[in-house]
Amino acid sequence: MDRLHLMTVFVAVGEEESFAGGARRLGMSPPAVTRAISALEARLGVKLLQRTTRYVRVTEAGQRYLDDARRILGEVDEADEAAAGINAAPRGHLTVTAPVLFGKMFVMPGIIDYLNRYPEADVSALFLDRVVNMLEEGVDVAVRIGPLPDSSMRAIKVGQVRRVLCASPEYLERHGIPLTPQVLRDRTIIAATGVSPAVEWKFGPESGPANIKLKPRLTVTSNDAAIEAARSGLGITRLMSYQIAPHLATGELKIVLSEYENAPLPIHIVHRESKYGSAKVRSFIDLMVDRLRADKHLN
Repeated sequence: MDRLHLMTVFVAVGEEESFAGGARRLGMSPPAVTRAISALEARLGVKLLQRTTRYVRVTEAGQRYLDDARRILGEVDEADEAAAGINAAPRGHLTVTAPVLFGKMFVMPGIIDYLNRYPEADVSALFLDRVVNMLEEGVDVAVRIGPLPDSSMRAIKVGQVRRVLCASPEYLERHGIPLTPQVLRDRTIIAATGVSPAVEWKFGPESGPANIKLKPRLTVTSNDAAIEAARSGLGITRLMSYQIAPHLATGELKIVLSEYENAPLPIHIVHRESKYGSAKVRSFIDLMVDRLRADKHLN
């Protein structure tokens, strides 16, 4: 059997964790899928899948092969697109990830623009406040905030944001504007675990680095909830500057202790290393780079 065909069948079964699921995805019969997997394992001389009556799982060798097969099949698709011509219209499926609020505020408008421009393309948007493994989760493009780890990914810097403290004018009028980070120990603190998993806030350059341990009165698991609590006048919270930009503009929130902020955090568009430039990925990246670099809230 054709090696790329065998890889395609294995990826489908490995991702679906089911021979029947892989067969449905590929429009093949289950016996044909079983024969393909058996032929692949015989060719390689290694067991790729652990089968029981209840599930199918990749073995350790199977996981390595699955990762490599995904990469190879992706490069084959991109090579086909490149051969078809650099001016070919973007088409096919694109998976994009970004932090929740950043995705909602800045990436989703770009996705809508992209889909309106390219009717043969479709997009899955994963807006999550965690670092997505792009290879394992099949992500084509990611927006990352903060320093990047060393990797084989390509990255394009598109802006920067600050981590800021804020509160409502009503709260600050009742309790006063804090002048040093140490004062926060006596204030009502709202902690958003999406931004600050540990309730120890780091401050910077005015008086040198300082870590302040705080006991929040309210801990929430979403940045939206922290914003609402701060807008209502409950207390002081710490968020990314872009997350509160609309509420700063309306005067619902005010930034405090700005002179103690740490260095801004870079924003990058990250995509998987590739020998070829996929039209669908290249076009989306170009569009998002232009949009994000032009946004005043990210510079």
